[in-house]
Amino acid sequence: MILFQAQTMSSNSPNQTSPEAHTPVPPIHYFGDSAEEQAVGVRKLVDLFYDEMDTNPAFERIRKLHPNNLDHSREKFYLFLSGWLGGADLYTPKFGHPRLRMRHMPFPIASEDRDQWLLCMVNALRAMALPERVIEGLMLSFFRTADWMRNQPDPPGASGKTKLSIRAEGQGDD
Repeated sequence: MILFQAQTMSSNSPNQTSPEAHTPVPPIHYFGDSAEEQAVGVRKLVDLFYDEMDTNPAFERIRKLHPNNLDHSREKFYLFLSGWLGGADLYTPKFGHPRLRMRHMPFPIASEDRDQWLLCMVNALRAMALPERVIEGLMLSFFRTADWMRNQPDPPGASGKTKLSIRAEGQGDD
């Protein structure tokens, strides 16, 4: 079972009683203070993600689903993530509505592929040194999306449930 705990990402103290005390902060703000810093941060996340996929033999299965040259994949993922994280919508003006499931249908994606993708992402997020609660919140959203991308049955006897844990070392299950 996946061990995600979503928490509201708020810059305000939980002891405040004003309406702003519970206003979630878009994840993009954890990538920098200015739009330029945020763009650099998202680009760094994308590069860390694809570098992990490209160089770690444990992710060979999903690496094979991508073209040899990852430049186009990196650029499209950067454009998509910019808006998905709460920043500027750079993807839609160039490519239209993301239609993620439709765009991923040509690629056979099973639970193992989903889990490899998620591990690449959690490794990239950790390399960014984001707060753990932010990583867990983002990973919950990434899990929901990645799970929706599955379009292949799992092998007989496999449950399709992930055994993936994104908890940092030393964190318990409480």
